[in-house]
Amino acid sequence: MQIVITDGYTLNPGDLSWNPFEKLGELRYYDRSPATDVAERCREATVIITNKTPITADTINSAPDLKLIAVTATGYNIVDVNAARDKGVLVCNVPEYGTNSVAQHTFALLLELVNHTGKHEQSVRKGEWFQSPDWSYAKAPIIELSGKTIGIIGFGRIGQKVAEIAKAFGMKVIFYNKGKRSLLASAVTLEDLFIQSDVVSLHCPLNEDNYCFINTQLLSLMKPTAFLLNTSRGQLINEQDLAAALKHNVLAAAALDVLSGEPPDSANPLIGLDNCVITPHNAWISFEARKRLMQTTLDNILGALTGKPVNVVNV
Repeated sequence: MQIVITDGYTLNPGDLSWNPFEKLGELRYYDRSPATDVAERCREATVIITNKTPITADTINSAPDLKLIAVTATGYNIVDVNAARDKGVLVCNVPEYGTNSVAQHTFALLLELVNHTGKHEQSVRKGEWFQSPDWSYAKAPIIELSGKTIGIIGFGRIGQKVAEIAKAFGMKVIFYNKGKRSLLASAVTLEDLFIQSDVVSLHCPLNEDNYCFINTQLLSLMKPTAFLLNTSRGQLINEQDLAAALKHNVLAAAALDVLSGEPPDSANPLIGLDNCVITPHNAWISFEARKRLMQTTLDNILGALTGKPVNVVNV
């Protein structure tokens, strides 16, 4: 049996071990796989392990022994699941591994917007406190979260964890998630969420129905003092519309851990805006989350090999 890891570096840059996978069969490891090399590298695979490397129908159909595609992530839109189903190939994901890490990062972004910690640290580093006539100063307004309303779009595990943290800050929580009810927060329409919220935070998976759904129309409903957070998928936002809204102060600021293209193009309209904080899709990347992710991926493979598959997304 051959196991091919197409892009293992982000999951394991060296602080975890692939040894348990090596015990299952021949392991072929790649830090990264250019699109032109994927089909050839996977041709003899029984199991493909991928994070963000697209596994297309051509790759699936050119691998005669392929039994399983193990996605080391929750989102699996990089796999042609229909082609896999047609060929009898299982596709498994990891539905829960980074809940705490992503929720924590969400508030790291929000706290940067309301406390400007980085800006103030840089001010001190540049010597501005030495030269200040006052013992205390602010380079930007500091805002309390208590009493503010956070609107959460997508109320799964991560959305609910964000709600719990928000309540600890004294925030009011509302959410939008079709057909869902919760004792944690009040369900509202999408439009009402944008109208009422001081903070809008995205925690929904990407699908055909919500591609670029954050657009000029929805953004125009936001308070001019409001913030938009995205630690989910970059393609949920029409980036041109958001850039225009930020430039014209339709909303106060945005903080994003994801963009529509990753790595982004240097011409991305959001990069460089003073009121847009961007981190490099690393909300998920804590050691603890990656360790859970690797273990669940191993469990997915063992389950499939023993006829007891788990976390299958293309049944």
